[in-house]
Amino acid sequence: MLLVLKLSAGEEERAALKARLDATGAVYRVENHGGREVWSLHGSVPPIDECAGLPGVERALLPGDGYLLASRALHPDPTELKLGNTIVGGKMFLLAAGPCAVESKEQMEICAKAAKAAGAAVLRGGSFKPRTSPYSFQGLGAEGLMIHRKAADAHGLLMMSEVLDRQDLPAVGEIADILQVGSRNMQNFPLLKELGKQAKPVLLKRGLAATREEFLLAAEYVLAGGNSRVMLCERGVRSFDPALRHTLDLGSVVLLKQMTHLPVLVDPSHAAGRRELVLPMARAAAAAGADGLMLEIHPDPARALSDGPQALLPRELMALKADLERILPVAGKSLGEES
Repeated sequence: MLLVLKLSAGEEERAALKARLDATGAVYRVENHGGREVWSLHGSVPPIDECAGLPGVERALLPGDGYLLASRALHPDPTELKLGNTIVGGKMFLLAAGPCAVESKEQMEICAKAAKAAGAAVLRGGSFKPRTSPYSFQGLGAEGLMIHRKAADAHGLLMMSEVLDRQDLPAVGEIADILQVGSRNMQNFPLLKELGKQAKPVLLKRGLAATREEFLLAAEYVLAGGNSRVMLCERGVRSFDPALRHTLDLGSVVLLKQMTHLPVLVDPSHAAGRRELVLPMARAAAAAGADGLMLEIHPDPARALSDGPQALLPRELMALKADLERILPVAGKSLGEES
């Protein structure tokens, strides 16, 4: 059981609450989350209706509501995160674009130029790559981070790069503006705990077979560590149908917007796995109320060292910009930087 105290709760109410819990034999731990005092109860716990009426208690939550910080219980309004000159989670729509993997200076320069022209605020790209096969391209590592940083700076873009494990966090965290957690690491709890100690924004991708509750509990690890700058990213789940790489769960976007105050982005590139499907799915995600998109682009997808078949050409990204400018007003959002 979790008890959330009223902001106005005084010492007398706390003493009365403590006395009542001691009388029932409940074991409790008191923590501060986002300025709210939360009592976590275990053992002989009174019924939830009784707990809700205890002195100083604003609301009582069952263990199933364990993603307290990610839920709307303490934060009923959507969180708006300021990222450079844009804000994600409100009326602004965040577009992040770039290659799956950083390969060269020339490649990143072309991608950065295209991303900026299409209205993106973030240049994505991986320098440490989690690949299914150990023989696939694993990324350029530290060299790739520097190439990525220079390309982003040259075009006034934020830099987002994936963190694979705790040992890579210092290197990526020093250079990148946004730290990405890939789907394979959604439940890498030691990494999530370390990210909770960071001040930089974290983008957390949904796991290949994760429920929405598991997704939010993964975000809870980062939030509980003290880092409130968390964004979620729906990237599709594995299904029985081999026609698509993954099934993009747009219903999840709608549900997550109701379940959590955190911004929700969509990555149609990894869900589709096929270039010709990415743009329609991106348009659908914007119409469904997503707070932003992550898209893969490459100047020569046929020669890409990672995930070429799903990468858009720069001209296709520009075509999407025109589509978004028509769709987003219907969803109450707009593409671009804060005025």
